[in-house]
Amino acid sequence: MATKRRTTAWMLSWLCVLVIVYASLYPFEDWRNQEIAPWSFVLAPWPKYNTWFDINSNILGYSPLGFWLCLAGMRSSYSRARAWLLAAAGSCVLSFGMECIQTFLPVRMPSQLDWLLNTLGGMAGAAAAVALERRGWLYRWSQFRSDWLTHDANGSLVLLALWPLALLFPVTVPLGLGHVVDVWRRFLLEWMPEVEIRFSSALDNWSQPMTPVLEMACVALGLLVPGLLAMALCRRLVQRLVVLVVTILLAVLGNALSATLTYGPEHAWHWLTPQSGSGLALGLCAMVLMLKASERRLTQILFVIQLLLLSVLNLSPVSAYYEQTMQTWEQGRFIRFHGLTPWLNWLWPWALLIWAGWRLRHRGLQTHRL
Repeated sequence: MATKRRTTAWMLSWLCVLVIVYASLYPFEDWRNQEIAPWSFVLAPWPKYNTWFDINSNILGYSPLGFWLCLAGMRSSYSRARAWLLAAAGSCVLSFGMECIQTFLPVRMPSQLDWLLNTLGGMAGAAAAVALERRGWLYRWSQFRSDWLTHDANGSLVLLALWPLALLFPVTVPLGLGHVVDVWRRFLLEWMPEVEIRFSSALDNWSQPMTPVLEMACVALGLLVPGLLAMALCRRLVQRLVVLVVTILLAVLGNALSATLTYGPEHAWHWLTPQSGSGLALGLCAMVLMLKASERRLTQILFVIQLLLLSVLNLSPVSAYYEQTMQTWEQGRFIRFHGLTPWLNWLWPWALLIWAGWRLRHRGLQTHRL
């Protein structure tokens, strides 16, 4: 029997479940009882019209879930066959539940074909995990993780994996994730108008315009946050140099892809202004200066920098140009993202603050006990 090992697969499996639930039940409106059994789609006539996009999206949507569930099972001492069955059954049950709940959403159409394709996608993802395990590729990843990464790196790895996806949503400043003040204003305006008036008045007293120097500083801090998170995971100086280069490449490519999706390929590099370019260079220099810092010191600096960046971004007024950009995103082709990317953009920095605070407290308690 295989030994039980540390794995991020369970956390990623739950993340896949949350994404699937969100995408399956979006937009969470007009719930109603249609006077039919939730499982009636099983015996309903076969759908007449299906595009290749629908078929492929149903299969691909559940493949990551099958892969991570199967991998989590194998990392938890399950045999390959039992892990594959766990992933197949989990995908099947989740898909059946989503199709049943969609019966109460008039804008969604449950079908036995979707259920079947989703299950096949989960089975295919699980088969891929088994194949990689047999060929030893997952063992190589385990060896890489053991040689490169510090202990208890699961949460940091998940945050780093989500960071490029969070960059796809338009931001007020390049790499400036976590601008939630306008979301709170809309929420308060709808549900608590009197509180919104006081909230907006207080913000107006504290708000500062986004000057070129401040924008450059925000870009530098936005690069430092994931850079320090990645560097804190690495054991050696050479490894930190590698993740430093990877971080800045992902930052540049993530912003270029976001601009491409929003405005078109011809505008992919319009975000790279003198201010943002100087901010990237400044952030890179700061990371180089902290290459030899301890994991705890990097986490402390990361926590302070993220808190400072969130304060500056949420106290800066939004420009009319950004509001026009948001209308392009929300009313155009990006409805296919099911509103998920904005949530990543808004919540990623706050999740990072919670994770960094917990990690500092946990490591502090360990040091105190020793």
